[in-house]
Amino acid sequence: MSAQLQNKIAQFQHIQQQIQVLSSQKFQLEAQLRETERALSELDKISEDTPVYKSVGSLLVKAEDKEGVEKELNEKKETIDIRIKALDRQEKHLVEKYQALQQELSAALTANKQAQDGS
Repeated sequence: MSAQLQNKIAQFQHIQQQIQVLSSQKFQLEAQLRETERALSELDKISEDTPVYKSVGSLLVKAEDKEGVEKELNEKKETIDIRIKALDRQEKHLVEKYQALQQELSAALTANKQAQDGS
């Protein structure tokens, strides 16, 4: 097997790992997004005078007001949305690269096998 072919196989495996990492990150962000949306939904159900607590590290702290928490959660949601879209773009680009390399490798391995069978 040629050095060039071995290099392409290594690239292929590296891209495969990158896609898995991106997929995992996206999954975690989507879970955070669902949690944030659920919190916003619950905030909508309560009255303005109901005490609201927010998590700060491992503590629950009474929030100043419902509006402030809602604003914070909406900003968090927006940030997560942006990060998910960025990961989607990266993932799409890597999948395209992965598929192109897969075709190249398949053709190269077929040619390599035919050359060995012919000699």
